[in-house]
Amino acid sequence: MQITSLQNPRIKQIVKLRDDKRQRQRDRLMLVEGWDEINLALACGFMPQTLLTSPGLTTRQMGNIPAETITVDRTVFEKISYRENPDGWLALFPIPAISLDDLKLGDSPLLIVAESIEKPGNLGAILRTADAAGVDALLVCDPRVDLYNPNVVRASRGALFSVPCVEAANELALAFLRKQGIRIVAATPQAEADYARQDLRGPLAITVGTEDKGLTDFWLKQSDINVKIPMVGRVNSLNVSIATALIVYEALRQRG
Repeated sequence: MQITSLQNPRIKQIVKLRDDKRQRQRDRLMLVEGWDEINLALACGFMPQTLLTSPGLTTRQMGNIPAETITVDRTVFEKISYRENPDGWLALFPIPAISLDDLKLGDSPLLIVAESIEKPGNLGAILRTADAAGVDALLVCDPRVDLYNPNVVRASRGALFSVPCVEAANELALAFLRKQGIRIVAATPQAEADYARQDLRGPLAITVGTEDKGLTDFWLKQSDINVKIPMVGRVNSLNVSIATALIVYEALRQRG
């Protein structure tokens, strides 16, 4: 099948999926663009419903995938693309249906709890850290940005597929962590304890909050310990994804 018209109903549907969270929720579909990201999803066991390609843009070939394949011309692909310098590959994947009960954790799991993150780039960067550090799961609590926003997928470089991710209300996430015997560490500039001087071994969940106000009182009061990252500059703030990476890698270092 080849599409050359911007007015084609399939193209209009894809644009809606790209731009509208409600459309993604209704159709239970998400966009994944890029040869690397699509192949990472495949390697993690996810299968696309539809694969779109533009021969005029592609430089690498995709293997044989048992999915509907649509060829579009360059103008149409650039219309549906959400990346600069697209490589001519885009796929529609079913949104993963993963719940807290589906998570399979080891004896000493390390999790990240991200509360009310607002920016897709920050959530994507947290996912990349989680993938690099071998974090067991990411719990996205009371989200302000859609976990399946194409810009989260782009910023994560596909780590959305390699890291188990669950969206959950604060109360459900807390109940899950308590049931699993997982200690909760809350990151906040107002804490007295230096994160690098605390024991971050054993079952642990590192909680981080919004870019502007940080964690809500819910997590600050429920945590087992509140920690801070020492800062000596005039701007008393670190990007939430950087703060997350620092604490995660300190936990990784302590675990040997």
